Amino acid sequence: MQDSNEHTEVLRNIPLIPLRDLVVFPATLVPFIVGRSSSIQALEKAAEKDKMIFLAAQMDASVDNPTPKDIYSVGVTAKIIRTIKSDDRNMKVIVEGKSRARIVEYLSTYPYYQILAKVIKEVDDHLPESRELLKRVLALFEDYLKLNQNTNLDSIIPALRENTPERITDIVASHVYMPLEEKQNLLETVNSFERLRRLNYVLENEILKIHSAYQKDPNRGARRRGSFKDQPAGQKPFPPGAPGGRKEDQPNEIEELRQKVAKAKMPPDAQEKSYKEIERLETMPPMSAEATVSRNYLDWLISLPWVKKTREKRELKEAERILNEDHHGLDKVKERILEYLSIRQLVKNPRGVILGLIGPPGVGKSSLGKSIARATGRKFVRLSLGGVRDEAEIRGHRRTYIGAYPGRIIQMIKRGGTKNPVFLLDEVDKMSMDFRGDPASALMEVLDPEQNSTFLDHYIDTDFDLSQVMFIVTANMVDPIPKPLIDRMEIIRIPGYTEDEKLEIAKRFLLSKQREAHGLTEANIKFSDHALMKLIRSYTREAGVRNLEREITSVCRKVVKRVVEQGKDHKEHITPKNLESYLGIPKFRRSEFDKRDEVGVSTGMAWTEFGGELLRFEATKIHGRGNFTLTGQLGEIMQESAQAAFSFVRGKIYELDIAKDLHRNSDIHIHVPEGSTPKEGPSAGITIATAIISLLTDIPVSKKVAMTGEITLKGKVLPVGGIKEKLLAAYREGIREAVLPLDNEPDLKDLPKVLKSGMTIHLVETMDEVLKSALTRELPKKPAESPAKKAVEAERPAARAAEDDAAKEPPLTN
Repeated sequence: MQDSNEHTEVLRNIPLIPLRDLVVFPATLVPFIVGRSSSIQALEKAAEKDKMIFLAAQMDASVDNPTPKDIYSVGVTAKIIRTIKSDDRNMKVIVEGKSRARIVEYLSTYPYYQILAKVIKEVDDHLPESRELLKRVLALFEDYLKLNQNTNLDSIIPALRENTPERITDIVASHVYMPLEEKQNLLETVNSFERLRRLNYVLENEILKIHSAYQKDPNRGARRRGSFKDQPAGQKPFPPGAPGGRKEDQPNEIEELRQKVAKAKMPPDAQEKSYKEIERLETMPPMSAEATVSRNYLDWLISLPWVKKTREKRELKEAERILNEDHHGLDKVKERILEYLSIRQLVKNPRGVILGLIGPPGVGKSSLGKSIARATGRKFVRLSLGGVRDEAEIRGHRRTYIGAYPGRIIQMIKRGGTKNPVFLLDEVDKMSMDFRGDPASALMEVLDPEQNSTFLDHYIDTDFDLSQVMFIVTANMVDPIPKPLIDRMEIIRIPGYTEDEKLEIAKRFLLSKQREAHGLTEANIKFSDHALMKLIRSYTREAGVRNLEREITSVCRKVVKRVVEQGKDHKEHITPKNLESYLGIPKFRRSEFDKRDEVGVSTGMAWTEFGGELLRFEATKIHGRGNFTLTGQLGEIMQESAQAAFSFVRGKIYELDIAKDLHRNSDIHIHVPEGSTPKEGPSAGITIATAIISLLTDIPVSKKVAMTGEITLKGKVLPVGGIKEKLLAAYREGIREAVLPLDNEPDLKDLPKVLKSGMTIHLVETMDEVLKSALTRELPKKPAESPAKKAVEAERPAARAAEDDAAKEPPLTN
């Protein structure tokens, strides 16, 4: 039956392969063997382009060279999944059917068929009886598979239930033995309900035939079942020795697999699953889709490093030398690795290490993983988690899905080739989640030393021991990472570098690396220390050194060009004066934080995923009715902090004897410049309060002071995070005084020497202490009240109470 319908996509110059005794349906994986020269050429042409090919059945399988009249006009577009050259004449191929299509015109017939085809849009009537009919077809198909003793029953039925009704009918039709003409009719039927009705009729007849054959002759019934098992879906039984049937060399393949399983030294459960899978494979046709799935599964089980380990280096001095050779600074991380190696010398099998390296971009978190692997002598594997939003990316897909593979954890373990690599989980804070699950939850099992010895991947379906893996997790910020996941790591914060540290890194690492990468010698290019410092200050603004390396690369490229033009002996000396000739005008200039003391302008310190930053907070007073306005793309938490600061100031108006008419005659507007940059967090509270009080008292804020701290309504100053990064940003901009909460005093112990010696830190508990350090002069003291005024003020409440009582008395009535 052919159903006229609207067409959609047009496919031009798509290669065509005529099939003998085979109809391919959409959404099915089908293997077959190509032997004709024209078909092999069509296959090779499709593989060169987009791997798309058109498959249509021959009307008569005995025709060796079919003409367009011998080929059905309706077929399927298919994608080539895999090709294997079996011998000089034949090629094995596995394809995945995509969509029904009709041949419109034969564009070429030599050396192979190329056609113009149109994809057929399927019709779904959504009739009420469709659901019941679909249930009946699925039940009949399950009975049909059981009667034929199909070994793949457990994988076929679950896969069907997760598909659409249109795809279910195609998958069922591809597995049912029926005449070629009947399969072609089902392919040409584009109405899904009509296809279900026809399939129901075919299944009922086939089941009746099997029952009848078994009643007449049980052996004959068994033979029929055996013939079904020994053929690919949708083909007639193979004659002896036919291509695609059981091969003479299959017993050798099975025996080889058994030997590989024995050599892999798997745990008992994995070994048992492997042998069962080999038994299933032995009953399948070698080129069937199910056999390919089984082989892939066995390949994964055999190739995993169940017992293979790398022997660790345990010499502490050598490990320390390697770590220092690769990275400048990062003392905490290096100390932790050396501690671990020390434990390894006393304890044979210590618990796995799970380090969480948190810090801004470019400070060496990812490259540190390679150094740790080199220092310990382990293999190194890296998995980037940025953008991962599917739990199956971690745990893998179940084997019932087409194209299923293990999760990325197992894939990386296989790539590393050992069960104890250094495993870097990069950018864990960039993960997200959607309807497919939460990958962060799946990572909890991976990163839990109590559970990861029995990590279960959905595809492998057996436990794998991850307890000896050294996991290193990197992130820019802690906040996006779920708390249970953080609880499983040993967090080590890696702050940004000071300018002196960047200078040392450039001299010791970056310059030599870029000279080698560009084929230059030390004689060809030299940087003065002052030139490098100008490059750091005027051409980069970052916590790490990534952009610094990029700018050095730009200079090296220009020097390379001159060396090529003028000879290998050409020399360039980079100084602050000629740096602009290589890099152009400076990209950054020193901000105006230290130009002059201003009224209503204060300097705050912020902490972002890119390191520390300085922010200007500007306050102005305009005519109004006591409103408070905030601008500058401030986040919700920062807005609440600003509101708390404003309320604190309003509560201090009478105490400071300032702007008593603020709530009646004036509005306050706070603006944070660079409005395109989002700003968030509570640490700007004391900065905003200082700007408002400076505005109302007309006392300038010192240009030398930057501050950070959360404020309460009572004027208490609470601790905040990112102290080192914030102070580095202030020092970079030339500010040498900072106001910090007293509770942040422990954070000062980890500051670099340049900050400890070069900055004055004011530790404060209350807002009054902040104002003493930040304002250029003391606040005016409220004048003492005279005794007469105090007496009048004392009488006012009593008078007001009498007036209120009089107002409450009921009116007189007649």
